[in-house]
Amino acid sequence: MPIMYNTGDWFVLRPTTYRKLDLYTPEWPLDLDLEYMTVACAPYGGPIAVTRDPNKIVPVKGTAKPLIRILDTAGQELGKVWWNHGRLISMGWSDAEELICVQEDALVFIYDMFGNEKESYCISQEASETKVLDAKIFQSTAGTGIAVMTTKYRIFLKHTSSKDFRSRLLPEIPKSISNCTCWEIVTEDRNSYCLLGREREIIKLFPGESVGSIIRNLFDKPFERIILMSVSYNHKNLALYTNNGIVWMGSIDMKQKYCEFDTGRKDVPKQIEWIMNIDNDQSEAIVISYPSFLLAVNVNGDKNLFTYDPAIFLVAEMDGVRILTNTTHEMIQKLPKCVHNIFAINSQEPSSFLFEAQKKFQEKSHQADEYLSLFRDRMNVAVDECVEAAGYEFCTTTQKCLMRTAYFGKGFIPSHNPDEYIRMLRILRVLNALRDPRIAIPLTLKQFQHLHPEIILARLVFRKYYAIAIQVAKHLKLPESWILEHWAYHKVINDKNDIEVARKITEKFKNPSVEGISFCNIAEKAHSAGRDELAIKLLELEPRTSLQVPLLLKLGKYNRAVQSATQSGDTELVATVLLEIKKKMMLTNFHMIIREYPMALNIYKKIMNEWSRTALYDIYNSEDDQKSIAEYHFRNAIESNTLESNLSIIANSYTQGRRNIEAELCSDTSKLMKLQKSLNNKYSSIYGHVTFLGLSIHETMERLLDLGELKEAEKIKSDFKVPDRRYWWLRIINLSNKYKWEDLEKFAKSKKSPIGYEPFVEVCLKQNNLTEARKYIHKCRDDRKPHWYIRAELYEEAVDSAFEQRDINALYVIQQKANSLGNRQLLDKINTYIPMLSSKK
Repeated sequence: MPIMYNTGDWFVLRPTTYRKLDLYTPEWPLDLDLEYMTVACAPYGGPIAVTRDPNKIVPVKGTAKPLIRILDTAGQELGKVWWNHGRLISMGWSDAEELICVQEDALVFIYDMFGNEKESYCISQEASETKVLDAKIFQSTAGTGIAVMTTKYRIFLKHTSSKDFRSRLLPEIPKSISNCTCWEIVTEDRNSYCLLGREREIIKLFPGESVGSIIRNLFDKPFERIILMSVSYNHKNLALYTNNGIVWMGSIDMKQKYCEFDTGRKDVPKQIEWIMNIDNDQSEAIVISYPSFLLAVNVNGDKNLFTYDPAIFLVAEMDGVRILTNTTHEMIQKLPKCVHNIFAINSQEPSSFLFEAQKKFQEKSHQADEYLSLFRDRMNVAVDECVEAAGYEFCTTTQKCLMRTAYFGKGFIPSHNPDEYIRMLRILRVLNALRDPRIAIPLTLKQFQHLHPEIILARLVFRKYYAIAIQVAKHLKLPESWILEHWAYHKVINDKNDIEVARKITEKFKNPSVEGISFCNIAEKAHSAGRDELAIKLLELEPRTSLQVPLLLKLGKYNRAVQSATQSGDTELVATVLLEIKKKMMLTNFHMIIREYPMALNIYKKIMNEWSRTALYDIYNSEDDQKSIAEYHFRNAIESNTLESNLSIIANSYTQGRRNIEAELCSDTSKLMKLQKSLNNKYSSIYGHVTFLGLSIHETMERLLDLGELKEAEKIKSDFKVPDRRYWWLRIINLSNKYKWEDLEKFAKSKKSPIGYEPFVEVCLKQNNLTEARKYIHKCRDDRKPHWYIRAELYEEAVDSAFEQRDINALYVIQQKANSLGNRQLLDKINTYIPMLSSKK
């Protein structure tokens, strides 16, 4: 069915339909004429670099100094490079939109799109000495690469993404009296090789081979030499152009020929580019640019001719070819099938009927229902094609019509899933924003999907289009925090008012929807720019104190660094900070800082306790911490076995620290050690091998009692104020161990026992001496006698004592014992006493 809508830019290379889209009307600078320029265009709607072609004679306007201008696709100037180096051989763009310039001595200079130099290096020393004849900048799976051909026809390859600046030399070109007339770099998987045209043959230089291989007899028609070649964007197809205007098209390995076409032209073309299909990764046609006109030829030998002004430049894209002239910026691409289905004349596809039905519905015509009846069972297909076709359109009016048609059609589909429809609406809004002449990034839908939104956002941010980048991120539901960080970097570098910058950044970042912002990263940037005061202001805004520390150390704000580290509660971080600032500060200042933070001080002490005792002593001394100084000396004395000689120093430190108990203990210990030494000297000669060194007061007295030196033991008791209870325990245990029961009895009668008589019973029972135990049980308290009689197994006395003390519980215990012993007499006695005590209750 005929639908004449937006088809005027279509043309046919049988059997395929192509279209030519208007992207922009470039507004080049007034003094720029592309006819006399060398032009390098970045793919994916990237920037354009132009410089005067040294091979053309042009009137010089202004300075004659070489100048590289960098422009966007709408003709607005982004930056410029005053070329102060050697002769420029070639220039091109990397996949990161960096301008790569190769000069005659094999030096490579890399600039960003604003003309700022980033780095430079030499491809090869040999290439530098022999000079570069030509250079190619190419794309591969490993990134952007550079190939140079020297005046001796040796070719070197180098990938700019590699950190290794060494280049790779390709095999030598087979010798001949003729020189190469054209060459291209081909990438297959991870390998890159070179194709050269020389006379009637093609030479293939593959890495790892000793010499290049020669391919001949590709053409059926006669010619003298190959003057131009072109490799398709996907590196799968090859086009060759001869001196008499014959074009050969075939596969990259030259095993399959698609077509051999005679253009009938004798003039030399400027460029040849393959038109990649928009629907798949194939290519079926090429575009050849001549001065003033363009020739499109497909693999079937069909052609189409377009007239232009003399300056024509072609830019290969993944889904078409862009055409750049002084007055136009256009794109040739294969017509998408969905667009053809909708807008083609006499189309019988459901999407075409749906489009027409929607138009009739808007006109309130009954014919809308007639169109719908033709394809109602295929409404899903029609809606999907309209949504897809909208994505391929550059005209916003056409986009609206197609999306309106899809909206109209999905109303007739029960339970329709609108996700794809909504997704396309979002993408179209983003694409239209990018295509605006003020942004000038004319991406197609296929390019947008290939690059991914994250890369597109990165390119917007690099161009400093922060507002549009944030809106795109919100629209596509992507994180926007990193965009704000880049905006903050820009503010830090370019806005010189610290207070105003801090205020603006705070206002932007206070939005609760913005997450993941690190003020420390921005502060780091401010420090790198030499704006330390601004860096400190920004650090104050960082809620995570642990992140502040590294930059505070760089800024020399050691007090703040320790404060932030302690507030974080991270002991490892505190330790790292302390060790770092100790290297950079005077010791006294360092001690003054950490004394303000107890946590830091304790951690430092712990570290120094393991690493450096001297440093630990310094911190104690600076704090006048006499207790810790005393403990420091004490520990050193113990480890060095010099405790006796250091006790006076330790006691003095305790005294100065008003720790009187510890000081007294040190004095007593010193006195004890002197006493033990004298005792050791006195009794070792009498009793042989006996030692008192290292014993406690209790152990010293015990040793003396074992030796029978009672007076010495009592003297120590008196001198060291040993309590009577301890001394009595010591005596009775010593006497019982020696079985001196008479002496024990005398000792018990010497005076009233300060510990009572139960310990006497205990030691006697321990030695199984019931006779002696009975003596002392009589002296125990009446209420305790039943217990000790039971312990001594004197059950008759236990029963009588328990009855006297009215201790019915003790009688029950004895009753159990009697049962187990089978003592009937004792059981009868107990059974008599228990009722008597129970009745008295």
